[in-house]
Amino acid sequence: MNFLSLRRNALLTLCLFLFGVTSALAADWPRQVTDSHGTQTLDHKPLRIVSTSVTLTGSLLAIDAPVIASGATTPNNRVADGQGFLRQWGEIAKQRQLARLYIGEPSAEAVAAQMPDLILISATGGDSALALYDQLSAIAPTLVINYDDKSWQALLTELGNITGQEKQAAARIADFDRQLATVKQQMTLPPQPVSALVYTSAAHSANLWTADSAQGKLLEQLGFTLATLPAGLHTSQSQGKRHDIIQLGGENLAAGLNGQSLFLFAGDQNDVEAIYANPLLSHLPAVQHKQVWALGTETFRLDYYSAMLVLQRLASQFK
Repeated sequence: MNFLSLRRNALLTLCLFLFGVTSALAADWPRQVTDSHGTQTLDHKPLRIVSTSVTLTGSLLAIDAPVIASGATTPNNRVADGQGFLRQWGEIAKQRQLARLYIGEPSAEAVAAQMPDLILISATGGDSALALYDQLSAIAPTLVINYDDKSWQALLTELGNITGQEKQAAARIADFDRQLATVKQQMTLPPQPVSALVYTSAAHSANLWTADSAQGKLLEQLGFTLATLPAGLHTSQSQGKRHDIIQLGGENLAAGLNGQSLFLFAGDQNDVEAIYANPLLSHLPAVQHKQVWALGTETFRLDYYSAMLVLQRLASQFK
């Protein structure tokens, strides 16, 4: 084969490559997405996303997805602002004029009024609208998202793929990874292993974060070791079968909080003092050695915003 033939073949190969890249870009939509209800086709990049889950909304905001409305929780409690949106992204929601769908109880009518082209439902948790799936799926393509079995980064990546915001998701994760590497290098770990939890003093109970939870995965990324529950400890579950929490109450509370250090998510110094003042927990090593730390009321659900806050607080406490 002479030089001209080689050159012609090379040009042909280049043209075919460029055509293939262009075709691939043009073929980004429609996309097929598989969830617990099967495989669905999204005909175009969504422009009006409704999130029925206040947990998912923070991740959608973080990747600049066009989320226009969200379900909310009880306003002005320890984890939510006056709108019932989570504190770590409440100001961002206000800036982007995010509409509140409802407080607590899901409403298909409220969702329909927003004229969405994509609806997102959480599979478990108190913010799940799964019972309304049939009604919602008649309004627009509706996807069921699990957030209780993965890190916030994995959830962000999944939502990026669904919404066409892959680059934004990757950029957010890269920002976090850089900050995590810095904090990990500078931090001196407290006594191990640790228990991570949300403590409710009034009910004498706690939700213990598991290794499957976003909270547990974040601590492990930083080099912490999660304590293992004693064998045979009786625990309970609610809000459907969940992978991210283990509910502890009554006599099992002290037995389940067996870490040498305790980290309180969705908590502040008042919660730390409540644990120190609880006589039923006074024998715990973490209590006796004053190794209980609050990570802030904005950390009830982990997303990009709250994960960055956790890094800041851990860096401050253990630098």
